[in-house]
Amino acid sequence: MSIIIRDCGAADIPAIAEIYGHWVSTGLASFEYAPPGAAEMARRREAVLAGGYPYVVATDAAGTVLGYAYASAYRARPAYRFAVENSIYVRPGGTRGGVGRRLLQALVARCEAGGFRLMVAVIGDSANAGSIGLHGACGFSPAGLLPAVGWKHGRWVDSVLMTRPLGQGDQAPPPEGR
Repeated sequence: MSIIIRDCGAADIPAIAEIYGHWVSTGLASFEYAPPGAAEMARRREAVLAGGYPYVVATDAAGTVLGYAYASAYRARPAYRFAVENSIYVRPGGTRGGVGRRLLQALVARCEAGGFRLMVAVIGDSANAGSIGLHGACGFSPAGLLPAVGWKHGRWVDSVLMTRPLGQGDQAPPPEGR
């Protein structure tokens, strides 16, 4: 299957809302309880882009959205401005086909080009072997575990923290002007 990675456009929002809605309703990757609608997902996309962060989608040759990924501020305080948190979701039934890897690789490249120095993955559920494995395969290292930090679907859920240096990481001062 041909996978095309491109910047997310407004027309992609209905498919993104559908993908995210599935994982909110059935999974533990997101700690939201109710799937947000397309209008809210559009607002969130605009906030990501307004912050100067990348937002990408993967499509097949026919233009069907297979997944999406974006980076956002890790924390709001100025000292954190060189760190980003990533989010990545793949269409149900589309995992383990290379979509997630291609999305994450593209997101890393765009964040490096933007002068960011560290990417943080906050993975819902310590049993989420797929996401943990994907991040590990893309250069992320374990950074910690927040045990039983969330309550969803009738059980306590952990968050796994993983990090990946971007560009020169902590080996040089950050770029000027960010």
